[in-house]
Amino acid sequence: MTAADQPPDRSPHLTEPAPQAAPADPVAAIAAAWERERPGTPVSSIGIVTPIWRLAKLLGDDRRRVLARAGIDAATLDLLSVLRRQGPPYTLSTRELGERSLVTAGAVSQRVARAERDGLVTRAPGAGRPRTVQVTLTEAGHALVESTVDQVLTREADLLTGLTDAQQRELTELLRLLLSDVQRRLGDDRITHVGQE
Repeated sequence: MTAADQPPDRSPHLTEPAPQAAPADPVAAIAAAWERERPGTPVSSIGIVTPIWRLAKLLGDDRRRVLARAGIDAATLDLLSVLRRQGPPYTLSTRELGERSLVTAGAVSQRVARAERDGLVTRAPGAGRPRTVQVTLTEAGHALVESTVDQVLTREADLLTGLTDAQQRELTELLRLLLSDVQRRLGDDRITHVGQE
């Protein structure tokens, strides 16, 4: 038998490496590690809370990039959006803005001052109650919120296309129920940026 007739060498050092197994779900791995290290520790929440935190970080970072390209920050977009959703004449008091934005009076004041400086809103004394300040969206503010909201919502809708329409509706309802119940249990219905007070 010649060398050409011999079967190919299948010694271990010459064979192709075995394909690597796909990495395990990192969230499930965290839960499994706690179960191993601390038997009896309740870990069922990890599969829900950890992905929510990770999604919040990913979506928040992505939205900041979209807004940076649009030349606007999240706080200003929130202010302009609240005014825009009000409908004509796109005017609310600072108190109403605080209630609808779920931020403090001080935060509203800062947002309004910044937006007014940029020509996006105007401020005027309110009729009736003393010290009431009315904030109105300008044409420039209206144009900015129109273009920015389209960019943000189109991008975020695209990020959700991995779920079917039915799955998105189901998830929307489950998250609504979860948020409402957690807010009730904690006695806190404020909405802030992730990790901030």
